[in-house]
Amino acid sequence: MRELVENAIDAGADRITIDISPQNWRIQVSDNGRGMSREDLQLCSYAHSTSKIRQRDDLWQITSLGFRGEALHSIAQVARLRVASRHDDDLGCYCLYNHQGEPDNLETIPIAIGTIVTVENLFANFPVRRQALPSINKQLKDIQTLIHNFALCHPQITWQVFQDHQDWLRISPGKDASQILPQLVKSLHFNDLAALKLDLTTPDAESAQIELVIGLPDRISRHQPDWVKIAVNGRMVRSSELEQAIFQAFARTVPKDRYPVCFLHLHLNPRSIDWNRHPAKAEIYLHNLVFWQEQIISAIDKALGLNPEHIPEKAQNQRVSQILKAAEEKGTYIIGEKSRKNRLELKALAQIHQTYIVAEHPNGLWLVEQHIAHERVLYERLEDNWEIVPLDTPIILNQLTTRQIEQLQRLGLEVASFGDRSWAIRSIPVLLKEREDRADALLELSLGGDLQTAQVATACRSAIRNGTALSLEEMQNLLDDWQNTRNPRTCPHGRPIYLSLEETSLARFFRRHWVIGKSHGI
Repeated sequence: MRELVENAIDAGADRITIDISPQNWRIQVSDNGRGMSREDLQLCSYAHSTSKIRQRDDLWQITSLGFRGEALHSIAQVARLRVASRHDDDLGCYCLYNHQGEPDNLETIPIAIGTIVTVENLFANFPVRRQALPSINKQLKDIQTLIHNFALCHPQITWQVFQDHQDWLRISPGKDASQILPQLVKSLHFNDLAALKLDLTTPDAESAQIELVIGLPDRISRHQPDWVKIAVNGRMVRSSELEQAIFQAFARTVPKDRYPVCFLHLHLNPRSIDWNRHPAKAEIYLHNLVFWQEQIISAIDKALGLNPEHIPEKAQNQRVSQILKAAEEKGTYIIGEKSRKNRLELKALAQIHQTYIVAEHPNGLWLVEQHIAHERVLYERLEDNWEIVPLDTPIILNQLTTRQIEQLQRLGLEVASFGDRSWAIRSIPVLLKEREDRADALLELSLGGDLQTAQVATACRSAIRNGTALSLEEMQNLLDDWQNTRNPRTCPHGRPIYLSLEETSLARFFRRHWVIGKSHGI
């Protein structure tokens, strides 16, 4: 399946139709690509006859998905292979091949420009091979994943997949992957995404581009990393090094044990890639790997910011309508988030229950939870500068284990013995120095975790508590500081920080589009 679809894409198709019959061991792939001439049709099933490699240097200039020219020949050896194709103004032709890849029968037939490849009786002469294959359900799942991956990498293509001649999967084309992803993940809405493209120059002075589509972490995350996907030059690949860069960029933005939604597509000079690491080209060797890791982290940081450039203004937030509808039924008004702004003119208006800051901006209202907004501010400051300061009077902690003492020392704190099973802590993170509960905070830090965990715990303890009254000036300062953070959408634990309601949603709810006469029953 993969090889046939790659051939269709290489032929320039923008519509691909697939018909699979698992019980009959039959696959058919039709496309509207360039097609083949009669002469090419007779040769296409010979080994390497369709190879894109003509000389050694071509290995470093691969721009197609297929390049070895082995697919049709290999298929002919294990199945009954038929190909129908038409190129330009030529007459269409149909060809049946024997198991050596030689044409057995060639006929002229009426057909639209493009190619239809039919594979039947797959592995009929290899019963052991059939028995070794996974279950049909597993194979169908793999095919679905394969089509999803191709659709993300090539969003301009219309996909129609049938199973036993019944409609099974349809994917409409889009201008980029952000319009494809919501078709594949049913719980995902278009406005849950941020998308951007960055043009850059590599250390080798070559032009390249990063295409990125992420699920906003305050709106969607996954139980497993099944939607962290990486593509290079139109092909989905596996790269643990690039995946780690993605996870690092999303650190402390999604809840614990949750994973982001992220599609990363690198468009590079073919010379920067070695495809010969894996037989299925699923793994690669990438030049300047550290450079790309840094660029990926930077791109995700940019996408996580409050910047409207990454989501079209026309995108409608379906959650707003749902929340307003629920509020109308219950008699309460709960507000849902819509669009994002980059350095919005947020103006603090009021505080609700000494917990939420009501802020106005030119297009609507925001509710910001003060504690977790401040926690995000403090956490990023601690990330940038983990400052340990001496204590005027040591804090005495009792009954510490050896592991707890070592943990405090790993965090940079000065710990000294102070009698039998007592310990004097002579330094402390600067944010905790003036807190009354600093002894409890130190005990919490001693219980384990890396430096990042300690920074999160320190930020959480030091942040403004809910229930604390704030002046308008204090609220405004907090809003300004929060907007300047790198990841303003969620707190370090992955909780959403703000809710937004656009003025257009308010107008829709209060039905301000009604005319005067109609609203009075005239």
